[in-house]
Amino acid sequence: MSISATTTIIGNITSAPDLRFTQGGKAVINFTVASTERYLDRSTGEWKDGSTVFMPCYSWNGAENIAESLSKGDRAIITGRLKQRSYTTDDGNKRQVVELEVDEVGPSLRYAQAKPIKAPRAGSTYAAQGADQWATAGA
Repeated sequence: MSISATTTIIGNITSAPDLRFTQGGKAVINFTVASTERYLDRSTGEWKDGSTVFMPCYSWNGAENIAESLSKGDRAIITGRLKQRSYTTDDGNKRQVVELEVDEVGPSLRYAQAKPIKAPRAGSTYAAQGADQWATAGA
């Protein structure tokens, strides 16, 4: 049985997403999202900021679309699976990090507007013809 810690985080992209390519040509993107808890202070009746979580995120799927769509400061909604990995630094220290392996990402529309543009898929007849795959024939 596999246990997957799926989570959704809403926050701001803290720096320009870093798009890279493996030697095999596969795209991967890394970025960090900052999400700050807000709470109502009942004694003053004011909203206050709580602690901020900085969540490192990465994605193998749609990396190029993410790079074209989101930039530093953008508010985004990210859904994915929490992953923990260990590594050793150059000076021999062992570290652990928890990251979010992104399944889906999109802009938050709370303070912004967005217009989705379908990205053509490689090898698709629709992409080659420029046809809308969702159009109804004869409509």
